[in-house]
Amino acid sequence: MKPDLVVFDCDGVLVDTEGPIFEVIAASVTRYGLPISPHEGAQSMTGRTIEQLRDRMTEMGAQLPANWIDEIYDGINTRIAEGVQVFDGALDLINALEALDVPVFVASNGTMARMERSLGPCGIWDRLSGRIMSCETFAAKPDPAMINHAMVQTGVRASHTVMIDDSVPGCRAGLGAGVRTIGFATEGQDATLAALGAEVANSMADVRRLILGQYVG
Repeated sequence: MKPDLVVFDCDGVLVDTEGPIFEVIAASVTRYGLPISPHEGAQSMTGRTIEQLRDRMTEMGAQLPANWIDEIYDGINTRIAEGVQVFDGALDLINALEALDVPVFVASNGTMARMERSLGPCGIWDRLSGRIMSCETFAAKPDPAMINHAMVQTGVRASHTVMIDDSVPGCRAGLGAGVRTIGFATEGQDATLAALGAEVANSMADVRRLILGQYVG
């Protein structure tokens, strides 16, 4: 049975921004006294807000300046402006969902400005205008507020909704909202997301098979 609503995370699901973002963060945190690789950062920090990440890095020993959030946003925005890749199959899946009249929303712990930069070049930003949500307006995941809002806006029940996220907080948000939750695991987080109770997919082709089944063409 096809879903009546699909909610995508942005970073690490629609666009491959996690790698570039954590390269910037790792370089910054290392400079401030906490040597860490991009991979180590991604493994433990994916899905956190930048404020949560700052607090965690400080707890781990980084000596971050008071303006670190502004500094890191500048670095991230500069890197994303250089271009990021849309995950293979993401646009095809959105096309297939819209062809079946399935509403598509985006729920991210990132900022709207960052999503405009990453989703703008591929057309998703304009295409989903009014259906892109961030932690600037809603409680950050793992709070299910963004998913609940999408369901209210579309009048859809949780049993007919799908959430796709690559992070622990995002999958917890989906599960907390009572929706079918797919963990998009492209960085080796399969077991971690499965342990939460999420179904695991390793590609957009896998996601499409899971949620559209016989509608795959």
